[in-house]
Amino acid sequence: MAAVREAAADPYIPLVTSVPVPYTHAEGLAFVARQHDRAARGVGYSFAVADGRAVGQIGLWPARDGGAVIGYWVVRSARGRGVAGRALAAVAGWGLDVLRLDLLTLRVEPWNEPSIRAATRVGFERSGSVSMEVGGVDREMWVYTLLP
Repeated sequence: MAAVREAAADPYIPLVTSVPVPYTHAEGLAFVARQHDRAARGVGYSFAVADGRAVGQIGLWPARDGGAVIGYWVVRSARGRGVAGRALAAVAGWGLDVLRLDLLTLRVEPWNEPSIRAATRVGFERSGSVSMEVGGVDREMWVYTLLP
């Protein structure tokens, strides 16, 4: 629960996720339960990012076209140690090799250089950009894709 509490205090993570703000222990437990329930409902797969303890979340959300979108976050206290890249490599490999997905996509804001580095190290390539609402504001997101 410490990772969810720290994520809720981050100025950006709650804008792009369903991490609860304000954070309470009950809301944190409900967030974890929702993540756990996604696979059972067939709407996606959510995993903890761990580095000796939970430090983030990564999810794979299948699309109707045979591909999937990946999203992830890591709490500030665990950044800079490569945990996002290792989690991304593991989930991307699982999605392509085990789930046999045709295409993986992720969206990153142009300023988020650590996330861009993690994606490109795994083999994702920039394929375009889209406009997405983040925190009530339209923002440019760079689209990165990975093929089998």
